[in-house]
Formats: sequence, structure tokens, C-alpha cells
Amino acid sequence: TSSAASDVYKRQRQTQLLPVDYYHVVFTLPAAISQLAFYNKADMYGLLMKAAARTLATIAGDPKHLGAQIGTTMVLHTWGSAMVHHPHVHCIVPGGGIKNGEQQWQACKKGFFLPVRVLSRLFRRLFVEGLRELFEHKRLLFFGEVSELEDADTFAKWCTQQQNRDWVVYAKKPFAGPKAVLAYLARYTHRVAISNSRLKEINDQHVTFTYKDYRRKGNNQHKTMQLKTHEFIRRFMLHVLPTGFHRIRHFGLLASRSKMAVARQLLDVPAPEVQVTPEKEHDELAVFHCRACQHPLEIMAIQDPIYLPRAPPVPKLMHVNQ
Repeated sequence: TSSAASDVYKRQRQTQLLPVDYYHVVFTLPAAISQLAFYNKADMYGLLMKAAARTLATIAGDPKHLGAQIGTTMVLHTWGSAMVHHPHVHCIVPGGGIKNGEQQWQACKKGFFLPVRVLSRLFRRLFVEGLRELFEHKRLLFFGEVSELEDADTFAKWCTQQQNRDWVVYAKKPFAGPKAVLAYLARYTHRVAISNSRLKEINDQHVTFTYKDYRRKGNNQHKTMQLKTHEFIRRFMLHVLPTGFHRIRHFGLLASRSKMAVARQLLDVPAPEVQVTPEKEHDELAVFHCRACQHPLEIMAIQDPIYLPRAPPVPKLMHVNQ
């Protein structure tokens, strides 16, 4: 289950937290870019995470801002509250890093990490540069409303238009300590497009659920939406990630054991104890229970799939079938 997976993730990350302030930065793709990303999920989602990571590392490494090597944990979300396609990445960043060229921990200013306007402009430039590179290497597919971008001149003009627009980079309030970071990560890392708690009514024709309208202010954000069943399923399937795509990634200090060891040493934090998880605990997490009686389900047999060789379709047969 997702809750069990979240618990496992929480225990694994508990030993990697540092006793510093943590910041939450969100990088969002504009609507026009999101349309193209829908047809090129693997490449453009990957570009989103890499551009965001490089943006944070570059600005933090600038002596005018922090002048240090930092680390970040990123979680990709592709949905908005109404389950529309809305790719964005949540970045959890320790408030400091290893000072450039020195064995010293450089902390950021209290309550302030990095200027979002500077982050936004660099993120925009890096992403559009990556987009142009994908086009040059013929890695992009164009369908539907973005099919006209397949023309090289049209695509170049479109990229210039996107680079002249404002891109949203949002910095939330700092977390209330490392424990709050851990609780957030455990809650968000294994989230799907919609939770069961938001579902209000389901029948053969419609699905009714609650969502947040962020254009409204105050306490009037919560609203109810009713969709036809096939439209609800379509929206949910929009957020199925490409096979093998990693939606949780670590960069910088948080991706290097040796650098994390240096960071702990500079902050005078003892090395984490290696905790051996009992086999019984793993077994309990892997067990599925009957919904009716709540007793554990047992595997009675495992049947290998039957491989049926399939020849390419014959053109004449295809014509007849049509």
C-alpha cells in the first residue's frame, strides 16, 4: 500500500536529515510547455527536474547569494487539484551547504533561501535551451494542438515566445524543523493524482470529488466537481508516468554519501547508526489482506505467462479486416 511505502521511505530518510532549516521551492512548467510535455513525458519531465536542480545549484553556488554546494530532494507531480495536466516539481532543500573551496558550512539567511525571481529567469533559460537541444536531436513528438511546432522555424519562434514569458517559481515558508520535512516527504512522495478521501460519490455515470480552486482566496477554495466516468478515468490516466521513470530524485549533497559525511562533520552531527530492519517487518509490509475478513492473503501458486509468438501483420489481411 502507499501508506506502507511511505513509512518505509520515512525510515530510510530519517538518518539523512541535517539539523538545519529546510526550504520548499516549487518549479512549474507554463501551460503551453505542458501541452508539449504531455506527448514527450520522459524527456521533458526529466528536463524539468534537471533544469530545476541545475538552477538551484548554480544560484546557490554564486558568492553573491550563498556561495556553497547544496543538495536537494525533488518530487515530481504532474497534476493539479482538478486532475488536469500540470507538471511541477517540489524541491526540499537544506538551508545551507559546503562553502566553495573551504571545509566550512555556509548557512543561508534566517527565513530566506534564494531569490525566486533570479531562480525563475535561470530556470526558464536552462529549460528552453534543453528544449531546443531535444528538438535538434529529433527527440520530440508533435500531435494535436502542438503539431504545427514540428516545423523548425515555427518551433524556434515558439521557444522565443516562451522565453519572453514569466515562469513561476514559488518559495514556500521554511519547514518547522527536520521532523516536519520528514512528515511532508512521507506524505507526498507516494501520492497519486487523487486520494480516496476526496472522492464523494461514484456511480456508473459520474464521479464526484472535491478540489481546490487556487484562484480564490481565503476559505472559499474548496469546491466540488462532477465528471463523467470516462472523463474521470481519462484525467487519472494522464498522470501515469513512463516505464522506469524516477519521480523522486536527489541532487548535490543529498546524492553523495561522501559529501553528506562531510556535511555531518562540519555540523558536528554523529554518523547515523545502521539499522537492520527485521525480516518480519518486511514481510508485514508485503502482505495483502482480505477486504472482507482482514486475514492475510497467501500465495497458493505462481503461473508463468504463456509466450505466444506473434508474426507481423500481413498487409493483405489488414486490408481485408478494414
